[in-house]
Amino acid sequence: MDELVKLVSKKTGLPEAQARTAVKTVVDYLKKKLPAPVAAQIEPVLNSGQAASAAAGLLKGVEGAVKQIKKK
Repeated sequence: MDELVKLVSKKTGLPEAQARTAVKTVVDYLKKKLPAPVAAQIEPVLNSGQAASAAAGLLKGVEGAVKQIKKK
């Protein structure tokens, strides 16, 4: 998650503490709104140290979940 916090801080000019709060808020929101199997992958991806490449896999999971929801 630190990688994402630093990126948000850099892109927005927010101090890291505020960027961390923003990232945590978004992550918590996503975990509540996404299907459980996808939501369970968020923190491990962000804490893996390879957030950029892992995020691509997570996004594919989100895309698949959205397609499933649209089918219903």
